[in-house]
Amino acid sequence: MSAVPSTPPPGRRRFGWPQRVFSQVLLMQLAVAAGVTVLATGLFLAPLSHQLDDQAMRRALAIAQSTAAQPQVAADLVASRPAADGPVQREAERVRRATGAEYVVVMDRHGVRWSHTDGRQIGKVVSTDPSEALAGEEVMEIDSGTLGRSARGKVPLRDSGGAIVGAVSVGIEYDSVRARLLAAIPGLLAYAGGALAAGALAAYLISRRIQKQTRDLAFSDISALLAEREAMLHSIREGVVALDRTGRIRLLNDEAQRLLGVGPEAAGRPLDEVLGAGRTTDVLAGRVSGTDLLTVRGHRVLVANRMPTDDGGAVATLRDRTELERLGRELDSTHGLIDALRAQDHEHANRLHTLLGLLELEMYEEAVEFVTEVVGVHRTTAEQVTEKVRDPLLAAMLVGKATVAAERAVALRITPDSLLPDRLVDPRGLVTVVGNLVDNALDAAAGTPDASVGVTLRAEGRTAVLRVVDSGPGVPHEQRELIFTEGWSTKALPAHGKRGLGLALVRRFAERQGGHARVATGPDGGAEFTVVLPEALSEALDGDASGAVPREDPNGTALRKEPGGTALPEEAR
Repeated sequence: MSAVPSTPPPGRRRFGWPQRVFSQVLLMQLAVAAGVTVLATGLFLAPLSHQLDDQAMRRALAIAQSTAAQPQVAADLVASRPAADGPVQREAERVRRATGAEYVVVMDRHGVRWSHTDGRQIGKVVSTDPSEALAGEEVMEIDSGTLGRSARGKVPLRDSGGAIVGAVSVGIEYDSVRARLLAAIPGLLAYAGGALAAGALAAYLISRRIQKQTRDLAFSDISALLAEREAMLHSIREGVVALDRTGRIRLLNDEAQRLLGVGPEAAGRPLDEVLGAGRTTDVLAGRVSGTDLLTVRGHRVLVANRMPTDDGGAVATLRDRTELERLGRELDSTHGLIDALRAQDHEHANRLHTLLGLLELEMYEEAVEFVTEVVGVHRTTAEQVTEKVRDPLLAAMLVGKATVAAERAVALRITPDSLLPDRLVDPRGLVTVVGNLVDNALDAAAGTPDASVGVTLRAEGRTAVLRVVDSGPGVPHEQRELIFTEGWSTKALPAHGKRGLGLALVRRFAERQGGHARVATGPDGGAEFTVVLPEALSEALDGDASGAVPREDPNGTALRKEPGGTALPEEAR
């Protein structure tokens, strides 16, 4: 699914805020960079002006202090009169020219000037208040006088005995301070411009990267894509699990939550923590590679595919194959039934030919004995099974398996200690378990000397114990847990799908019932599978020790209880 960038229709082009993420981010970052530059420049200039003022006032104060420190100035002030050519004026002008001050004014205790850059002001009272300096304090200030605005420093003037005889006031022209400030601005603006250019370049590079990652979409398009993605992921009937590079779950759609049996709180947690150890976790985490990998989660058979992403994570899809697998199992059962019928048909044809030959040879007594023997064998086999296994579905399945086993030259027998009453809670589940175990045993025993498969089914209270022993090569000790793993098999692929689920389903069925499935070495060296199913049988009815009761099969066919407790269909009698 691709998104079409939103553009204005022809003839209605807008000249406003751009729609592309690249343009918007670039303009916003440029505005931020320019604003920060202006703010930083203003914040730098404000204290710079105060610093220059302070430097000018301190310089004026230092000149005033050095002038007042000369004993001759105080002596001349006391011994002479204020005059434009007096000694105080000459010394003050010398200091002014030497220091570059705007003025150096010496005054007596009455505030009368004894020196000034303008000789006409000598003998007049100063224009600013000298009381603080005459009181013995040193003063720094920015003030306006007869020479305009200036930075001033005032200190008391003392004679050789320490008595205050006047004051010295020195001024630094304020225009010079402003000139220094203005002179600093071009350099400051140059730095600010350089910083702004660097910020603009960084903004451009960042915007280009964002443009590449967002594929030059508008924010509205991205928002629409996210909304569409959420709707799509939660509406499709396929589970989707997204993982980050550390194995944490980033996303779980509704179907994935249903198939895995987890809730929305699983998002953000590690996959191993949410699902626990097992094949499903290994498949989703990528520890098992391949396509259309089968796994069992709970009672569901899932097909998983995993695709890595560019950021090191992965997206896995899950499909529910439970129904398909059930159909495949039913197809296998149908094939088994067809094979049994074919074997019986083949055997029946051979026996009919034999009977026809005996009749043509007029060996009537031998023909009667042959028919009696054949009918007896079949009846004996069916009666042996139904005597030990009272459930009709399970008994019918074992009779069919016995026919198939005979064709494959394998002796299938029900052990003498077998006895399973007709009160199974889940007959179909037990048929699946026993059918899978018998099929595996027939495959293992076929072709071996004295090939045989022994089946034991007995009840211990409400617990059903199933045991299948074969004369095959057995299961190596290191593979005894591996064979119960989904997808593991030594057999060729069947026509309808994949192998490696039969024993996994057997164990999962047993564990759901609170029991277990184990494999060990049988008495003859073959494999011995044992399945224990607690609570597999219902409570026995009063007065019926065997637990066999008349009932109907799933197709509605009436079943009749035989004297030995065996219930077989009416048409089988």
